[in-house]
Amino acid sequence: MLTLPERIEAAAGKPGGTLTFVTGGTEDIVAWGQLLDEARAMAAALQARGVGPGCHVALLGPTTRPLVTAIEAVWLAGATLVVLPLPMRLGSIEEFAAQTRARMAAADCHLQLVDPDLAPFIEPRPGDPPTALLSDVAAGPGRPTAADFDRPRYDPDALAVLQFTSGSTAAPKGVMLPNRAICANLDGIASASQYDPDTDVLVSWLPLYHDMGLVGLTMLSMANGGKYVLGAPQDFLGAPIRWLEWMSAYGGTATAGPNFSYVLATRAMRNASDLDLSKLRVALNGAEPVDPDSVDRFVEAGATHGMRPGAVYPAFGMAELMIGGAFPVPMTGLVTDAVDRRVLETERYAAPVDAEAAGSRRLALLGTAVPGLDMRIVDPETGTPRADREVGELQFRGTSVTSGYYALPDATAESFADGGWLRTGDLAYTLAGELVVCGRIKDVIIIGGR
Repeated sequence: MLTLPERIEAAAGKPGGTLTFVTGGTEDIVAWGQLLDEARAMAAALQARGVGPGCHVALLGPTTRPLVTAIEAVWLAGATLVVLPLPMRLGSIEEFAAQTRARMAAADCHLQLVDPDLAPFIEPRPGDPPTALLSDVAAGPGRPTAADFDRPRYDPDALAVLQFTSGSTAAPKGVMLPNRAICANLDGIASASQYDPDTDVLVSWLPLYHDMGLVGLTMLSMANGGKYVLGAPQDFLGAPIRWLEWMSAYGGTATAGPNFSYVLATRAMRNASDLDLSKLRVALNGAEPVDPDSVDRFVEAGATHGMRPGAVYPAFGMAELMIGGAFPVPMTGLVTDAVDRRVLETERYAAPVDAEAAGSRRLALLGTAVPGLDMRIVDPETGTPRADREVGELQFRGTSVTSGYYALPDATAESFADGGWLRTGDLAYTLAGELVVCGRIKDVIIIGGR
C-alpha cells in the first residue's frame, strides 16, 4: 500500500493498537479503530465543506485528541495536511498571527481548522481561507457520521503533507511530502530501527507541526497500529520529568527528541526515583547537532534507572527526506570519532586524534542511509565524490526524497544536483560508511584564509 489512508485503515483493524493521550496530566486511551471511526465522521464533515483530493487544509492547535483526529480526517478525505506551528510563548500575538497567515497563503489553503482556544488570536481578514473550529467538525448530534463518509480514490503521488521548514537560515518553505515518499520512509524507518508494532511502545512529547513528531512517531504508530503514548510539548517543557515518567509507566521502548531535550531529561533524572527505563531501546537524538558530552551525561543518569547505554540513538533526518535519513543499528549506543579541530576547519579533513588531546573535537556517528535511500559526500563546488574522512556536502537520493518546495521552482532546482541528488547543505564525512555531520555550509566563514 502506497498511501497513508490505506495504511491507516488496515492498521486500525489490528487488535491491541492504542493511542494514549497524556496531555494536561490526564489519561485518555483510544483504540486506533475507534479513532478511525471518529476521523471518518470528521472527514465527512470536511467533505460537506468542499474538502477533497487536491485541497490543502491547515490545522492550528495544541496536541489534543481532536487535533490528531483532524490530522487523520484530512488524509481520509484525500486532502493535503498543513500543520501550522505554535509559539512556545505568546510574546507577540501580532507576529504569530502574521506568520500563520503567511504560511496559509504560501500553502494555498482551502480551509483552516482551529482549536477553539486559539481562534481569538487569528481574526479573519480578507483573503484568508474559510475558518472552522475543530469542535465544529467533530462528531455530534445532527452532524455527519462515519456512515456519511464518501471514500475517495487515493493517489500514491498526491501530496499528503506540506511541511514548512523552520526557516532558521531562510524564509520557511513548504516541503512537499507525497504519499508514496512518506510510506517509503516509514518502511525505511521501521526497518532501520527494527520497529515492531506488536511489541514496541512509542512515547512522544514532540509537537505535531514538526516532522520528527508528525512523521517519525505519530505516522509510524498510526500507519502500523502500534502502541503510542502522546504528550504535549508544554507538558514536557513545564516538567521534563514527565517524559521519563511516561516511558516508565507505559513501558516505553522508543522515543525521540532534539539534543536539548536530553539535557533537560538528564537534570530531571538526577532528582528522580522509582523510574524504570529498562525497556527503552531507541532514544533517538536528532533535529539539531548531537553533543556527545550531553549524551554521555544522559547515559550516566539513565543507568540509575535501568536504562541500557546502547539505547541512545544519534541519527540524521530532515523534512526533505520525510524525516529519516541515516540511522545506526539499534542498541549500538553512542559511537564517536575524535578529530583534530584545526585540520577539520582548515583542510576539510577529519584527522583522527586522541579524544583527550588538545584541540580535539568529538563527533557522533549517525549510522547509514535508511533502506530506500542512497547517501554520498561530494565536494560542494565541483560535485566530486569524497573519500572516507574527506569533508564535503551530504547528499541523498532515493524513494523518500521530497519532490521539491511548493510553488517554488527555483528553490527546488537549486536543491538538487545532477542525478536527482538532494543537496542537504550539511558538511559531513563518512567513516567506514557511517555518516558524521560536522557543520553547515552556510555557517562556514572564511577569515584570513581559514
